[in-house]
Amino acid sequence: MDSEAVMEKGFDPLGIRTYNSLGFFDEMFSSPGQPRPGVEFLVDRLESLPLGELQRRQRAADHELLNMGITFNVYGHAAGTEKIWPFDLIPRVILEREWQLIESGLKQRIRALNMFIDDMYHEQRIVRDGVMPEYMVSTSKGYLKQLHGMNPSRGIWCHITGTDLVRGADGQIYVLEDNLRCPSGVSYVIENREVMKRTFPQLFEGHNILPVETYPEQLLKMLQYVAPASARDPNVVVLTPGIYNSAYFEHCFLAQQMGVELVQGPDLVVKDGYVCMRTTKGLQRVDVIYRRIDDDFLDPDTLRPDSTLGVRGLMDVYRSGRVALVNAPGTGVADDKAVYAYVPKMIEYYLSETMILPNVPTYMCADPEQRKYVLSHLHELVIKPANESGGYGILLGPRATRDQIDQYRHLIETNPRNYVAQPMLALSTVPTLCGDTLEGRHVDLRPYILYGEDIYIVPGGLTRVALVKGSLVVNSSQGGGSKDTWVLREEF
Repeated sequence: MDSEAVMEKGFDPLGIRTYNSLGFFDEMFSSPGQPRPGVEFLVDRLESLPLGELQRRQRAADHELLNMGITFNVYGHAAGTEKIWPFDLIPRVILEREWQLIESGLKQRIRALNMFIDDMYHEQRIVRDGVMPEYMVSTSKGYLKQLHGMNPSRGIWCHITGTDLVRGADGQIYVLEDNLRCPSGVSYVIENREVMKRTFPQLFEGHNILPVETYPEQLLKMLQYVAPASARDPNVVVLTPGIYNSAYFEHCFLAQQMGVELVQGPDLVVKDGYVCMRTTKGLQRVDVIYRRIDDDFLDPDTLRPDSTLGVRGLMDVYRSGRVALVNAPGTGVADDKAVYAYVPKMIEYYLSETMILPNVPTYMCADPEQRKYVLSHLHELVIKPANESGGYGILLGPRATRDQIDQYRHLIETNPRNYVAQPMLALSTVPTLCGDTLEGRHVDLRPYILYGEDIYIVPGGLTRVALVKGSLVVNSSQGGGSKDTWVLREEF
């Protein structure tokens, strides 16, 4: 039976006309079979596909990912296990007018966060003026006392940020958290687009979708911009902890795309007050290190003594201004989920502006009154540790057992500073190919922001999707996958 005959009989093999978002805000459909304005073309093309064609193209995409070696490593019970990147062929579409609002909100947020970090390592005016309590800084695991008084090149601390956004049931975009230490995932943004173009080029025809492929060029431009003033032709390297890191594929990819060296700690040495790279032709000066290892491991002389991943003496060279580190050490003070709750006040304090993209309402367990509320509503809330990442350590109260709730009650009472609580959001959904039909799966969005001479944001970012039915956990290490994210330029 050809596609025209299928359509004439009203056959709906993908379930488009009966697609049900189950009460959640859906990014593609406003109601069953009714596409949202601007994405009608995509729904029409999916409906016109011959029977089984979408599934065939999904298999082709999976095969392409395998051939391209696009992988990630899994920690925990399957430590060191390398997996093919899970990818769903149905793109997530954002119209340009909404993207412009998101972009404005992210630029505002990054400016305020950078000013906050700089303030933390200098006068701490925001604390002195009573906007933020002192203990939020002094007890932050990401605050490095050793860097007090430090002035990084160009005054930039958070050069690369991955900010997680979600859309709630009300259709509003919220900021869920800020990732300012070593945010990962941008390589998959670029590779997802490449796979889409190879396996489903027809979807792009006649539509202006903002490109993502220029990110490595923008990244290199930013890295060169923050190089020490004495470096006329800056030598940039990417510092990786090695093959067992979950984002090792990305480290290799970005180094290759930028045309710079990928190095590990033993490849670098401090010589005569500079960082140098060991090469077959001798030592070569390094001016900028895009480091993909955590602060604690950067320098065993200054930070963690047992580190074998970093470079002995690196922090002395950094303090002298003879090497730039990206992101700057110490940015973790703004990566803290408890500090996150104060970002609206930071924007008002440093910029005298009202926040464009709102935070998710957040309860501070360190505050006695707020803690009292949290402990009596644990079964309704999402509990997050302040410094974990990857979706680990989170309690989903409405889905937790009595034993789990009792465990987190004890954790909060023992160390209240380390926990925050938020309402359980009804994350938006996007149609996802599940077997032979489309079903809604929950998503978030991680745009990537580069702060150099200007602030550049890759259009769209990484849409992560919870592939397990009903799950809200989008992290790849816990069963999540991703989609290509389209920012669709509109004709006004």
